[in-house]
Amino acid sequence: MASGGALGSSRRALLKTAAAIVTLGASRGSAWGSGSAAPASLPGPPPAPITTGERLARLAKLRDLMARAGVAALLIEPGASLVYFTGVRWHRSERVTAAILPARGDPVIVTPFFEAPSVRQSLGIRARVDTWQEDEDPLRLVAAVLRQAGAAAGPIAVEETTRFFVVDGLRAALPDAPTVSGAAIVRACRMVKSTSEIALMQRATDVTIAAYRHVVPRVTPGLTPAEVSAMMDGATRALGGEPEFSLVLTGEASADPHGSSAPQVVRAGEMVLMDCGCTVEGYQSDVSRSFVPGGASARQRAVWNQVARGQQIAFAAARVGAAAGSIDDAVRRFYEGLGYGPRYRLPGLSHRTGHGIGLDGHEPVNLVHGEAMPLAAGMCFSDEPGLYVPGEFGVRLEDCFHVTVDGPRWFSEPPRSIDEPV
Repeated sequence: MASGGALGSSRRALLKTAAAIVTLGASRGSAWGSGSAAPASLPGPPPAPITTGERLARLAKLRDLMARAGVAALLIEPGASLVYFTGVRWHRSERVTAAILPARGDPVIVTPFFEAPSVRQSLGIRARVDTWQEDEDPLRLVAAVLRQAGAAAGPIAVEETTRFFVVDGLRAALPDAPTVSGAAIVRACRMVKSTSEIALMQRATDVTIAAYRHVVPRVTPGLTPAEVSAMMDGATRALGGEPEFSLVLTGEASADPHGSSAPQVVRAGEMVLMDCGCTVEGYQSDVSRSFVPGGASARQRAVWNQVARGQQIAFAAARVGAAAGSIDDAVRRFYEGLGYGPRYRLPGLSHRTGHGIGLDGHEPVNLVHGEAMPLAAGMCFSDEPGLYVPGEFGVRLEDCFHVTVDGPRWFSEPPRSIDEPV
């Protein structure tokens, strides 16, 4: 689930703490936890990266969708969609790098001249790379590329996360070409995952679960959230994943789904909520666990069991053809019957039941009330209907699943009990 909020603002501090623990070991033991070696490797080799052939098939599907929508080209900035279609892994800055994917013809990457060698290194398809110099307007180059592709009359679809100044500059460079949202055509490609994508997501989840199994028994009273996070990141790297986030909340702070700036420490008898994920070849995992060092109270156990039941209700409702919002509705009916809410009120479930996941940790569509998109085989979601009691604690159990024609399938099996959280 973790995204933004206190997690985003504290990430640099957590990474510095992790680095310090890895380097120094500290009095608490190694980066893997006190008195322990690194976790064992996962069995078998990791799945193969996405091939050029698969990316070419994605582009063919995109061109078909563009033709049906009457779109002349798609403009994409760096991010998951650029990786998805071209393989290019790059960052966003004030210097524009973008892909132009015409409905007819080969893709073109526009990038600063001095960045071109680095951009080419991750290019996963055949594409022309056109460059601009520091004293030139990159959007004029984009416009020239569109003219060469016969797409200057538009409409030009723009990937939905593209920044306004890029769109505004394109409109100035091609004032007669209408720009439209590219969300529908990009989502139609990315929302349904291939077997290769699902295999990579499975590996990322396997890494996260293995890291949890190593770390959770070592979460002992006196540790800080930053120290637990550092252990989780270290174990994740040792297992072959790249840490994406490792949120750790304790006690009353566990009732704040995305974190708290209040000082925290692990204490016996208090809830620990961990929300962690990693990437393998860019594909993400997202798993949350809640447990109580030293043993849970009857109250903590009861809420944990209610969340576990909520997870299963959501999973059972996730069938091909079901509206995405109906999964959230099913969980809320159950929770409201227990006296929580209503709707998003606390104590209760203050966020959606789940979100799409893939190259982005949060992707369309969401399992949230009112979302009419029908589920289709290959779609992937988190299942995380937490319960939060302000002033006491929160419980979130999060496992991801993918939809099949025979019903949903877990990437990670939910835990059996609060006493066996992994």
